[in-house]
Amino acid sequence: MKPTLPWLEPEDPFPPVAHAWDASTPAPGLLAAGGLLDVPHLSAAYQQGIFPWYSAGQPTLWWSPDPRMVLPVAQFKLHRSLRKTLQRFRSAPGHEVCVDRDFSAVVHACALTPRSGQAGTWILPEMVRAYEALHAAGHAHSVETWVDGRLVGGLYCVAFGRAVFGESMFAHESDASKIALSALVALCRAQGAPLIDCQQNTRHLASLGAREIPRSAFVDHIARARHEAPMDWTFQPLYWSELLPDTPLA
Repeated sequence: MKPTLPWLEPEDPFPPVAHAWDASTPAPGLLAAGGLLDVPHLSAAYQQGIFPWYSAGQPTLWWSPDPRMVLPVAQFKLHRSLRKTLQRFRSAPGHEVCVDRDFSAVVHACALTPRSGQAGTWILPEMVRAYEALHAAGHAHSVETWVDGRLVGGLYCVAFGRAVFGESMFAHESDASKIALSALVALCRAQGAPLIDCQQNTRHLASLGAREIPRSAFVDHIARARHEAPMDWTFQPLYWSELLPDTPLA
């Protein structure tokens, strides 16, 4: 029998994540619907291991899957082809990684870039506005790949302390999103953030070293990491040495 889904009024707290639908239901990980998509609610959600994900025509849906897909940054798999790409990118004039140079452009590009096997996007206009507000509050960041003054790829993420939650990526040139993800991994390694939340299990993420962990372990990680000193969200070229230790520093 389909379980009941709690409906959140604006003043309601989130249910405990242990109440999310389990694997026997039509939507494992679904926790609640409704509520507000604003900075206080997004902040509360992420710090409890909850995130919003829904499509046009649906109410706001909140999720907390079990198990949870995470990328331990120490176990990031830098395949030979990506290593060569990063080495070329790092040494090429006019090629750079920036953080938060144009957050809005990154979120809009993630929303509008066509994706194989998807007819639409879950990054709806109200979602864009919500994450722009979260960015203005200092809790959402973009990692961007720039070539000759053009934004060619990137990702955006959410962070509280040293708890980092990956959201979405885009690429307008080959490997541009992989470069941004590699830069985020290098930044997290340099600043002591051990995990990047990936939310859902995909073959691509698994190929890069991501794996599933129990939701309880993920929530315990957030409880510790969110109280640690905030990361410095700037990307220094020397951070590439976290992934390319044999390459001379710029």
